[in-house]
Amino acid sequence: MKMDSVAILNSLNMKLDLDPKNAKILVVGLGYTGISVAYYLQKMGFKFAITDSRDRPPLMDSFMQDMPDTPVFTGGFDEAAFKVCTHLVVSPGVALTEKSIVKAVANGAKVISDIDLFACSVNEPVIAITGSNGKSTVTTMLGEMAVCNGKKIGVGGNLGTPALDLLEQDAELYVLELSSFQLERTSVLNATAATVLNISADHLDRHVDMAEYGRSKKHVFNGNGVMVINADDPVVNAMRETGRATVTFSIKKKTDFYLAYQDSAEYMMHLNQCLMPLSDLPLEGRHNAANALAAMALGTVIGLDEHKMSEALRRFKGLDHRMQRVAEIGGVTWVNDSKATNIGACIAALQGYDRKVILIAGGDAKGADMNELAPIIKEKAKHVVLIGKDAEVIKQSLDKTVPVNNAENMNQVVSICAGIAEVGDCVLLSPACASLDQYKNYQDRGNQFSKAVLDLIK
Repeated sequence: MKMDSVAILNSLNMKLDLDPKNAKILVVGLGYTGISVAYYLQKMGFKFAITDSRDRPPLMDSFMQDMPDTPVFTGGFDEAAFKVCTHLVVSPGVALTEKSIVKAVANGAKVISDIDLFACSVNEPVIAITGSNGKSTVTTMLGEMAVCNGKKIGVGGNLGTPALDLLEQDAELYVLELSSFQLERTSVLNATAATVLNISADHLDRHVDMAEYGRSKKHVFNGNGVMVINADDPVVNAMRETGRATVTFSIKKKTDFYLAYQDSAEYMMHLNQCLMPLSDLPLEGRHNAANALAAMALGTVIGLDEHKMSEALRRFKGLDHRMQRVAEIGGVTWVNDSKATNIGACIAALQGYDRKVILIAGGDAKGADMNELAPIIKEKAKHVVLIGKDAEVIKQSLDKTVPVNNAENMNQVVSICAGIAEVGDCVLLSPACASLDQYKNYQDRGNQFSKAVLDLIK
């Protein structure tokens, strides 16, 4: 049964010291998350203001039409607004190291997140999914598994619909993808089941180091729910807690969910039971086998039927820009993995191939050490084409061990690759870097790649 407003207010007061009479809330960031927070606070009867460092946030005009009386401060963070607030709801895109935030916290303000507000507002099961790579795929897989099991489900968080907007749906189960930025400011989430899929270098332009990044991810295990652990990742494995219920998955060894050969075919397994042949999974790369096992493990925790989960996996077509096959032209396969915005994602993509590929990489490395990428490129790439801000950084790390070309734009990239590729080759866009140095986002980068590839057919 859904919580009524009285129950939610009691929960907010007890867990976050939030009550409409005394709280002075400042929402930091007028993006999709900030706006979802604003509508939630208005509905619950809280007084609040919003601040954004941008002069004219893209969503501001439509928001002001709906809430014309809301105090909004733009063009920098207003010191006066920070000085009087008791609570800061800081959007994931805003670093907690901002001077105004640090000063407000020193003066007694409490930082909370939209995920905290969400956690105080539901009594249905919540599944929380994070990791450096694969979290959108696993979130979507699990959502489709739940639908196949006849569940009314709300899927969102860092993926698609903001968490607080999911409260408007008639859901009996919530599946949330959560980023490190969301988790580092979340304190009261107690998921029924949670997983950290993997940890690799990412967002080191925002996190001090890998240790801090890992600690942020570990917040997903706050509470007493079931921990779903990737037994192949030593950092994740070290997050296990004594006395907590745990389910494990692996693509390298026998665990609770794993891969094994039966009668010369490789199967996804649960304990000693065959779930489905791995060949039935319609996705490229063995890292997607790990994603499927993780989704199965999470689904089992909440009682989903394994046959129906397998059925959902057989129908799963993957997500755009994630190991997405664009075309096969003249015997050459072109794959768009533009979502690979960090080293770990690129490594996972390359490890999924038994043959050497032509790799397209580069962009904004976000402070990551590209030397960590070099060994797998040397092993798995026959040629590399580099683009973007940190192309030279990657090139230097390869130290002339692999042939390298540089390109200025995606049309040039595809032209170079088409000239190099032979029948049987795979050309893989898996940049290992963010896209904002040249593109609107990773989707724009992937779309431009796909367009340039399809233009080869014309």
